[in-house]
Amino acid sequence: MLGPVSETTSAAQTDPLARIAALPGVAEAVEETRTLVDRLLGHRILRRRSSDVSMESSLRGACASAALEGAEVSMDEIRAGHVYDTRIKGALRVGGELGPLVETWPRAPRQVLARLHTLAAADAVSADALGRPRMAGERVEDPLELGEAPAPEAALARLEGLYALLGARTSVPALVTSALVHGELMAIRPFGWGDGIVARAAERLTLIERGLDPKSLVPSELGHRTLSEEYAPALRGYMSGSAEGVAEWVVYCCRAVRAGAQDSLATCEALKRG
Repeated sequence: MLGPVSETTSAAQTDPLARIAALPGVAEAVEETRTLVDRLLGHRILRRRSSDVSMESSLRGACASAALEGAEVSMDEIRAGHVYDTRIKGALRVGGELGPLVETWPRAPRQVLARLHTLAAADAVSADALGRPRMAGERVEDPLELGEAPAPEAALARLEGLYALLGARTSVPALVTSALVHGELMAIRPFGWGDGIVARAAERLTLIERGLDPKSLVPSELGHRTLSEEYAPALRGYMSGSAEGVAEWVVYCCRAVRAGAQDSLATCEALKRG
């Protein structure tokens, strides 16, 4: 993916993500998104009700992530416990365990991805397939119609590259890193089932761990649901490997995070009104 993107700054020679951060439109999108998230983080209701906003954000994000896999359910049904679809149950399990995985994510991303898949797919695949990369001949679900996934050997090689990038601390904004994590996992589709749930959770983990959203208030998954008509086209642009496609993907992801932040701001206002 990164090969075709030209190195536009000297920093790109030492930081492989710097060339993405320097692409046209990215810095502006990052700044606009960070401003809105900072506005959310400064909301007065969070002094007393931060955990309530975080919990609501987790539920709404899980609901949205499952919907992007093709499983529609209302928030009222989720709150009432009327959850039967394996995709919804998996997304809820993932959302409920993000917090304990934050510290492990930068140190052991391989283990965290395995755990996320185990949570997402516990009711959907055989026990021996939980948490392990797919093997030759295994089916790859494609709810977004992205096209053929890389062969297992190529997928494993790309995963190793992603682990290396996550292990090397970078100076680029969290929004750039999280967009790359999300895009790579969707391009690779490492497990074959539940990859979208895992990829969107990994994006959110990155935003939390790298300091943009330390209290896990922003349901970025909901942002992708809100912009669902643009989601797959933006991913295809990223998968093309072109500089334009990668830049448009990062800008799109920034907009999705903004949409999630707007939703949590609405939650804060509703709590303030009582």
